[in-house]
Amino acid sequence: MEEKDDHSDPIDQEEEKKREIDLNILFPEKGYDLNRLFPDEGIKKLLYELRRNKRDIDRFVKSLHVEEE
Repeated sequence: MEEKDDHSDPIDQEEEKKREIDLNILFPEKGYDLNRLFPDEGIKKLLYELRRNKRDIDRFVKSLHVEEE
C-alpha cells in the first residue's frame, strides 16, 4: 500500500499545479502583479470564485434584458 501512496503524490502535485490560479490572467486589466500581492491559495480561489460568480450574474442580468425586449 505504501507504494501506491508514493505514486499518488506526484500525480496530486501535478493536479495541484494544473489547478493553480493565475490572478494576472484572471484580472488582466490590473497593472501590477496580483500573484505576488495575493500569494495565499485560499485568497486566489476566493477571487476566482468571485470573478466566476460575477460573470454568471452578468449573464443572468443580460438574459433578463433580452427577455424584456
